[in-house]
Amino acid sequence: MLAEPGRLQRFFAELLAAQGALTDAIEPEGIEALLPPELQQALGAPEHCRFGFGATLPEGAQRVGIESDWLERCARALGERGRVARLVLDADGELGDPEAALTQELALDNATFRLLDSQAAWTRYVVLDFRYTALSDDKREGMLRLAVNLSTGALPDAVLERISPWLDDLREDSELPAGASLPADWDRARLLKVMHRALRARLDVALEPFARGLRRRLERDQDRLYAYHNDLHREALLRQMALPTGDKGRERELLRIDAIARDYSAKLDDLAHKYALQISVEWVRTLDLIMPVQRLAVQIRRRKADRVIQLDWNRMARRIEPPPCEDNFGTERSRLACDDAVHLVSIDGLAPCEVCEKTYCRACYPETCPKCHRGRR
Repeated sequence: MLAEPGRLQRFFAELLAAQGALTDAIEPEGIEALLPPELQQALGAPEHCRFGFGATLPEGAQRVGIESDWLERCARALGERGRVARLVLDADGELGDPEAALTQELALDNATFRLLDSQAAWTRYVVLDFRYTALSDDKREGMLRLAVNLSTGALPDAVLERISPWLDDLREDSELPAGASLPADWDRARLLKVMHRALRARLDVALEPFARGLRRRLERDQDRLYAYHNDLHREALLRQMALPTGDKGRERELLRIDAIARDYSAKLDDLAHKYALQISVEWVRTLDLIMPVQRLAVQIRRRKADRVIQLDWNRMARRIEPPPCEDNFGTERSRLACDDAVHLVSIDGLAPCEVCEKTYCRACYPETCPKCHRGRR
């Protein structure tokens, strides 16, 4: 009896079958296949071939793994299929005490809030998967998933983490109830603006351990370089000072000191290039996700100004989605409200100007400080 195949083996078998190949499972942890010409070209494989996925390969099999170029070959075989999908997920549940849930989830440091209404609703999320590559003296690759609630504008990272296991199996699709009201698509420019800022903030978080290691190694190499050239400089300076005035050796030592300084500067430039971090991001998939929520109308009050926002309680994750930072769409949970428009922003979004030190809202004035008119750094 054949063993239950792993996730990669199942995916590969389904991919081959969908492209018209004849496949059969073989032991240990392998697939024997007869490939049509188009699939042979995409995978770079012969017509009759064997593939292995475990530690021990079947006789005559090619190893398929995520650490090799097989993911790129599979992407060539897939083409644009599977890049865009739609999924409807239903879930039972009611938000028993909206006031208590708001108190626990909504972190407003300089404003108050009041619940105005709570009712059942449906919403749409645009869920985007990205593959990123960070390259320096080392390499780091990974996947990043972002979602935006098209009704409220929230970027629910914690909710997304809880429901992610259901997002990779599109066979969980449910029927949308008749009469359900859904938000319309955002225009392309608005969605790209939010995704660009949100992606940058989350990449910073994902790559911080990698960048921290780069900085540590860079500082170590800089210290070694400084110690080496400082010793050379000191020795040359001592030799120059020991020679009498007018001795031609003093000029030679001065030239040597200048050469040491130039070499040190050049080596620092080499280190800067060696540890420079290049990041590339590639879009992988877009999922149109439709789910039931409990929609809360919440009044936010800051001094004499107020504003009503909508927040969704996700039934499947059983969490209230926090309002987005209307400046950088970052990952911080805490929010501050500005005095003029009651924009909700992170601490950086209401920080003093770096030039004139005036505190102002970056959502109200996204380009320049309203006092000194200097651009953001």
